[in-house]
Amino acid sequence: MIRLGIDVGGTNTDGVILDYDNQVIGSTKSATTKDVFTGIQQTIKKLLAETNVNVADIQVATLGTTHCTNAIVERKSLDKVGIVRICLPSGSTVPPMLGWPEDLVAIVQAETVLIHGGYEYNGAPIADLDYTELKETAERFRGKVDSIAISGVFSPVLSDQEKEVAAFFEKELPGIPVSLSSEIGTIGLIERENATILNAALMTVINRVAQDFERALKDEGINAHIYLGQNDGTLMTNSYAQKYPIYTIACGPTNSIRGAAHLSQEPDAIVVDIGGTTTDIGVLANSFPRQTSIAVEVGGVRTNYRMPDIYSIGFGGGTRVYLDEDSWKIGPESVGYQLTEKAIVFGGEELTATDVAIGAGYMDIEGTDSAGLHEVPCSDIYRDFIAMVEDAIDRMKTSAEDLPVVLVGGGAALMPESLKGASRVIRPAHASVANAIGAALGDISGTVERIYSLEEQDYQKVIQEARSEAIQEAIDAGANPEKVDIIQLEDFPLAYMPGNAILVRVKAAGPLAL
Repeated sequence: MIRLGIDVGGTNTDGVILDYDNQVIGSTKSATTKDVFTGIQQTIKKLLAETNVNVADIQVATLGTTHCTNAIVERKSLDKVGIVRICLPSGSTVPPMLGWPEDLVAIVQAETVLIHGGYEYNGAPIADLDYTELKETAERFRGKVDSIAISGVFSPVLSDQEKEVAAFFEKELPGIPVSLSSEIGTIGLIERENATILNAALMTVINRVAQDFERALKDEGINAHIYLGQNDGTLMTNSYAQKYPIYTIACGPTNSIRGAAHLSQEPDAIVVDIGGTTTDIGVLANSFPRQTSIAVEVGGVRTNYRMPDIYSIGFGGGTRVYLDEDSWKIGPESVGYQLTEKAIVFGGEELTATDVAIGAGYMDIEGTDSAGLHEVPCSDIYRDFIAMVEDAIDRMKTSAEDLPVVLVGGGAALMPESLKGASRVIRPAHASVANAIGAALGDISGTVERIYSLEEQDYQKVIQEARSEAIQEAIDAGANPEKVDIIQLEDFPLAYMPGNAILVRVKAAGPLAL
């Protein structure tokens, strides 16, 4: 099949078209526009003009987008959320949204209700649901909320009450989307609840994203299956993304990591993705991005849903370099997409990382002029660039052993041929659009992370149940049922919990079902 991949970054919107053998037949970059849609449209037009591909042959169109991340960071276009915590008579000491930035609370929170219910660690109910409370809650929500977030105590162990409450609201308040914490986060009520509220707040954003992408495709006569990038380096169908928009957050770096795996054919490596504003460093493990095991903040909110293990530094091709008293400072400010207007080598007045790399003789761009750099100690500053990246690589390693380092992104040319800590430095062809390639190539995945008690069922049964659920999650997200494989399976004994409990984490992935 012919695949079209688009990845929207803060500086550039990258695009690529892959042939039946997943080889690049065309790639391009356009400046990301304020309305985002225009940048996507321009990228698609350029790709079609460059490749002369018959639009009828494009069967899959994928989008990696920063829309949801930006909506949270910029506090724009977020839904008013009705928050339900199933916890009484316990679980009320720490209220929902505690620790959130005040401006975000003011935008997102519509109504917050605590009701009876929830479970103990072993699935025993704390209390039964009270339908009088549910009816009163529905009346409080009516006309005030755009979406609903439901979280229950220990719902990753048993999600029956969350599902029962969701079914009630879907009947009482039809058309209002509902997010369940048991489907999004893991153990840790507050962080899981936070992720669920953010997911609910993004429902309108993801709907507009999908509509705009579909419109941009239809304007060019492309009638393809639409997929969106997830932050684990895989894809999800449009309908699945409408339920779980939070999974698109941080999909840009993971798209680059997956693209790097394809271009380099390295299943285990460190990927350094250098853009115009930031450098993101991630780790390839069995050809997929390594996931973080710690809570992650999103827009100032602490969450515990799955996220890639990414370390970012304020360094990219457009990073400003300036003299502060007697020393040279590097970023984190960037001229971004205005590089070709503001950088000294392009006739501008801002000293950037690109200027320094050219002045030091490590980079060459046709049409540039380095005459204005004669008073800048480019070689000395360039060594500081290298030290920044090498330190970031070292932070991501779990042992002292050198690993292959794959350089991708539009700023990959900023780096030299060797780096400390790298067994070898790989700069593959099409590295500048690795993110779009990763978006176009992604498999479909399903993940299960749940606590099981081994008091009433044996270990093998628990593992098989988790495997089956992960496979079904992948199928529901759009994977070919006949080609789904388990790519990750881990279990951890939870010594701090009674009942011989274990945490099981399983990921399944497979190619698109078309």
